[in-house]
Amino acid sequence: MGVDREAEFHVLAVDDSLIDRKLIERLLRTSSYQVTTVDSGSKALELLGLGEEPGLSSPASPDKNEIEVNLIITDYCMPGMTGYDLLKRIKGSSSLKGIPVVIMSSENVPSRINRCLEGGAEEFFLKPIQLSDMTRLRPYMQKGKVKEQQQSQQQQQQQLQEKNITSGSSNSNSNKRKAMEDGGIFPEKTRPRLSSSSLASV
Repeated sequence: MGVDREAEFHVLAVDDSLIDRKLIERLLRTSSYQVTTVDSGSKALELLGLGEEPGLSSPASPDKNEIEVNLIITDYCMPGMTGYDLLKRIKGSSSLKGIPVVIMSSENVPSRINRCLEGGAEEFFLKPIQLSDMTRLRPYMQKGKVKEQQQSQQQQQQQLQEKNITSGSSNSNSNKRKAMEDGGIFPEKTRPRLSSSSLASV
């Protein structure tokens, strides 16, 4: 059962290096996680529904926006958008800030590590990534899952409250509107029948 529970967790891995992407994908799959890999921070944002840069949108993007991610693991050094930039975008988004982010880098630079951790990263891994690192991800994913559930419950409650408020105020109006519509539609439909039947009877 443990494997099934872990397989529910979906990790988005971001790295511009194909070799590193393949390695992290293999390690995550070995640990029974679902994995999606992309080669840039902008593609990761597009996948998560935050792609605002022109030319990034593809016909498949609306479907991809529905993706549910429990954790993002990203390389620090990438062209265009660094892992830190991606972290800041995610933490600055009201809909994505609850997703745990882990940064990885081949360079052990304490100031960089501290900046990422202060910016909201859960962990900073040094490459090469080991299988033992994968077990350290699980608590963050579980925490992210709980946050996600709480957020969705709050959103559902808000939607219910809004529905109750709007339905309460518009009930009388909608009933009047329905009555008017019914009154306006049915005579038009029934008039020809009435006239034809009356003609037939005459």
